[in-house]
Amino acid sequence: MAEQALKGIRAFLLRRQGRKRLTAADVVTYLYLLAGVGVMFGPVVWLVMSSFKSQASLYNFPPTFFPYRQETVTLPGYAEPLALYDITFADGTTRRLAQVSRVGIAARMIDPADPEGGLLDVNLREIQDRKPVQSVFFDTTNYSGGVESFPFVNYLKNSVVVTVLATLLTLLINSMAAFGLSKYRYRGRDAIFLVMISTLMVPISVILIPAFLVITQVGWVNNLWGVIIPGAATPTGVFLLRQYMLTLPDELLESARIDGASEWRIYWQIVLPLAAPALAVLTIFSVMWRWNDFLWPLIVLNHSELFTLQVGLNAFQGALNVQWHYILAMTVLTLLPITIVFALLQRYITSGIATTGMK
Repeated sequence: MAEQALKGIRAFLLRRQGRKRLTAADVVTYLYLLAGVGVMFGPVVWLVMSSFKSQASLYNFPPTFFPYRQETVTLPGYAEPLALYDITFADGTTRRLAQVSRVGIAARMIDPADPEGGLLDVNLREIQDRKPVQSVFFDTTNYSGGVESFPFVNYLKNSVVVTVLATLLTLLINSMAAFGLSKYRYRGRDAIFLVMISTLMVPISVILIPAFLVITQVGWVNNLWGVIIPGAATPTGVFLLRQYMLTLPDELLESARIDGASEWRIYWQIVLPLAAPALAVLTIFSVMWRWNDFLWPLIVLNHSELFTLQVGLNAFQGALNVQWHYILAMTVLTLLPITIVFALLQRYITSGIATTGMK
């Protein structure tokens, strides 16, 4: 079964259209694509692997890709398990010993195969090598400890509420604006569109203080609506949907008007279903924007019970200690919803972006 799978993968990778031989261009293309995959997914894979490492192993140098655990042995007469080491002595012999204690460069070791043989005093300067005995071990305590150490469920609920409501509002407002800018002809339409697109050049740092003052006057500080509403309308979403709606034939809308359909019914039952690929792309973008947003929720929300996951992760960063093992594990958990949304809607991405702007 495995052989057939490997043959199928090899046949897929080496298939040719009109050519029987692998050319230099094909090799360069595959190397380029593999490099792109490594650059894009390498950090994510490293993040997942690091989330299973203990806090101590995260600081090991050189760093390791797989999570490792120090092997120990339990011997009679010792309350705690003893760490195992492979020690190469000056004469070239190698022995696996368990460390009982260590003071500076002097370590007291015992042979786990012959615990009755007594303790050995090992001078670490006089030996050739000393390596800890390790094995690959995926430690899940980072996840359980991270979930238990802060109100993960409450932060998750806040993030879901903010993301879902903000995404629905983004789809509604942006699609209505795109419909008006693409299917109606009136003076100043193109100027309005250019002004809207030009706001993309305004840095977010410029509008943070004015936006916060507006939210304060409305009374939405320490309120999830203060996080949801300000980013509901996005120029990127309007541009994406407008360019896609321009590809829809005007004759279809005119025939609906002749049949007596209202403008709202045309928008709701004709335009939105036909613009589903573009809406799916905007949904993915909106979920990523809202779910990963950190700065604006940090400014608006001061009460911990209203924190989203991204703001809540900041609790693991103290003034003197940063709990990286918990941060990595919780970051992996926060990536799961985006991954699920992307997996469900990824088939719309190519068609939605590729056909945007075509007439």
